[in-house]
Amino acid sequence: MTYPILGTGAVASIGADADAIFDSLCAGRSGLAPLRAFDPSRFNAQQLFEIDDRQTEGIDEPGRATRFLVEAIRQAAEDAGLPEDLAGIPVLVGTGLRELRTLELWWRDGVPLDADGLHFEDALRRHFGAVDTHTFAGACSASLYALALAWDLLELGEAETVVVAGCDVVTESMFGQADRVQFDPPPSVRPFDENRQGTILGEGAAAIVLSRSAPAGRPVRGRLHSVAVNCDAHHQTAPDAAGVEDAVRQAQAQAEVTPADIDLVVLHGTGTPLNDRTEAAVTARVFDSPGPALTGIKSLTGHTSGSAGLLSLIVALRSLERGLVPPIAGLADPLPEAAELRLVAGGPLAAPLRLAQVNSFGFGGVNAVAIVGGAA
Repeated sequence: MTYPILGTGAVASIGADADAIFDSLCAGRSGLAPLRAFDPSRFNAQQLFEIDDRQTEGIDEPGRATRFLVEAIRQAAEDAGLPEDLAGIPVLVGTGLRELRTLELWWRDGVPLDADGLHFEDALRRHFGAVDTHTFAGACSASLYALALAWDLLELGEAETVVVAGCDVVTESMFGQADRVQFDPPPSVRPFDENRQGTILGEGAAAIVLSRSAPAGRPVRGRLHSVAVNCDAHHQTAPDAAGVEDAVRQAQAQAEVTPADIDLVVLHGTGTPLNDRTEAAVTARVFDSPGPALTGIKSLTGHTSGSAGLLSLIVALRSLERGLVPPIAGLADPLPEAAELRLVAGGPLAAPLRLAQVNSFGFGGVNAVAIVGGAA
């Protein structure tokens, strides 16, 4: 069983919609810029992948996570041809921090707080008439976790159509924690490079419309073949190779495909020493050389936390549609564990693509892997 993906929507530091984001990835355009909303004197790091949407330079605004979420869902619903009223459609949202930044601005700076505005549900009801809404906090794999729950709703016949979304903005407290952990701030994000120094946070939102069937005559963006989730609970932050590999093999088994059937993998690729090494080693074990084309997007978008999984999935769908794989920016000297892997670097790779795997691994060992195919 596969389920059609009727529509997609996304916003990130490198583009205001899914096509713009994909074009930026192929062109190597980065969203990394000097800090816009935080006082730079408080931090060692001075850069972020922020969405430049604030009305006044240097003054942050509440409600930005909700704003991006609403926009991504609006795009996806419009792309899918859904009515403006989503009252009968479940909306599942994955996030890391929801509206924590709004709370920070109230607590420290005295920005007026509407407590109802801390919940996405209020905005989803107001903008779309959505009443069956659910928010899941699952850090970096949150949006693919929500996707797994959407699969269950369709599989059990409890919904005909589901909107799945993810979003996060960078909060000052999270930025501060990352700043204290990375004593020497990385100048850039370089996934799978021997000289990688760590990750940099980013902002974004992504959404898809998933359905049991496609309306007659309506084109689709692709098809979801499977999504597998596990929680290995190995460590608060460090990945576990066995847990990661189990999620990958589960996703492939559920999709009834072999590793040789996969043409593209959009890697989690955080640019951190341990995560990249673990993901590369697992990928080398799962796939025989030369294996599928491998790419990742965080070198140009930053780590967008709650939206990261779905954002990668939307990029995978665009790659399948266009027969084009964006490169991993900044990759010059692959780490030893990736020596035999087909990491795409230097420029886009044109190739026939039928199936793509999307990796997303979160804190606490919540691993999520999806398999998607083209529209045919």
